[in-house]
Amino acid sequence: MTTNLSKADGAEGAGGAAEGAVIAVDPRLLVRQQGFKGYLDEFRRKMRSGELGSLPVIVGLIIIGLVFQLQDSAFLGAENLSNLFVTAAGTGLIAVGIVFVLILGEIDLSVGSVSGLAAAVFAVLNINNGMPEWAALILALLTGTVAGVLHGFFFARIGVPAFVVTLAGLLGWNGLMLQILGSNGTINLDDSGLVAQLTNYYFTDVAAAYGLATVAVLAFLGLSLLDSRRREAAGVPSRPLSETVLRTVVLAVPAYLVAWLLNQYKGLPLAVVIFLGVVVALDFVLRRTTYGRQVFALGGSVEAARRAGINVAFVRISVFSLAGTMAAVGGMFLASQINAANQSSGAGSLLMNAIAAAVIGGTSLFGGRGKTWSALLGVLVIQSIASGMALLGIASAVQYMITGAVLLAAVVIDSVSRRTQRTAGRA
Repeated sequence: MTTNLSKADGAEGAGGAAEGAVIAVDPRLLVRQQGFKGYLDEFRRKMRSGELGSLPVIVGLIIIGLVFQLQDSAFLGAENLSNLFVTAAGTGLIAVGIVFVLILGEIDLSVGSVSGLAAAVFAVLNINNGMPEWAALILALLTGTVAGVLHGFFFARIGVPAFVVTLAGLLGWNGLMLQILGSNGTINLDDSGLVAQLTNYYFTDVAAAYGLATVAVLAFLGLSLLDSRRREAAGVPSRPLSETVLRTVVLAVPAYLVAWLLNQYKGLPLAVVIFLGVVVALDFVLRRTTYGRQVFALGGSVEAARRAGINVAFVRISVFSLAGTMAAVGGMFLASQINAANQSSGAGSLLMNAIAAAVIGGTSLFGGRGKTWSALLGVLVIQSIASGMALLGIASAVQYMITGAVLLAAVVIDSVSRRTQRTAGRA
């Protein structure tokens, strides 16, 4: 009897404890139930735990814009911003491929040379040999793909470190480019051709820029509402409608402002449309597909990914082939800017700018974290610094030093963020 009473007392005590206990709930779930207060609490929690996201680079862009605008009012003018966006497209497209490689925790040093090689292949086939432009363009892009596959094969199948493989690629593909261009060293492209139009064509109708802004805003709103509906159907906390509307407005303001500015100059640049399209498409691949999750899994732990049944070699080779393809695409845009392929194609600071753009935008050098939007944000930072200094007549040497300092700051923030997350038990 005593035993039964003890058990009963124990059960009652346990029940009382259960009733009085505070149930531990992930704060990320509470935020959707508490509305804007919960959203603010989540923001504070992320800051304390080191989950900074894109905040540092966005703040940096605002500061850069304000500083240069105070020095020269033309910085935020329609012409300068339009040229800034167009010039950033080539490097930005290369940086998108770098993002995938960095998420693996690896590096690709060959993208600059691959971009120059692709431009040379296109110029020789189209101009020197008279091949139709569309066919020459396809073969030029496939050149980048094949180069990436070779890098990935030696890395994934043979076991040669990616640093060494792509360093060899940097030298080898640059030499092949020089060999293809021949003694002349420069091949001018057709002014009215497809490649020349990549950075020189503008949609002059004002409806184009506003239409693109509208499509972006409505797509964001629609996807947000669809996500909330799916969460509600699954019984998972979702964003309140008021928050979704606010987020849409926050996106709409800069979108329509940029559209208005572009229409003050020549209109919507084709380069911007293609760049944004690639970023959105590959963002979907990275975050919404099984393949994208496999890329992140390898960046987190190769051994864990292998034990989970992921084909490690295939993913690695495919990522390097994607990086090579994006380098070739970027090379077409860079050739379009000067309307030629020459011995300096893919050289200079292109490689460092592409890698810096991905890192500055928020992609981790340690692997396992990054977005294609990182390339967009990072290249805007780099190009804004270059554009602002050009307006002020500051030497390129100072530009390199400032860009280097910004890159170092980005890596320091990433390192501190990872350490803070590890301390908070979130890494």
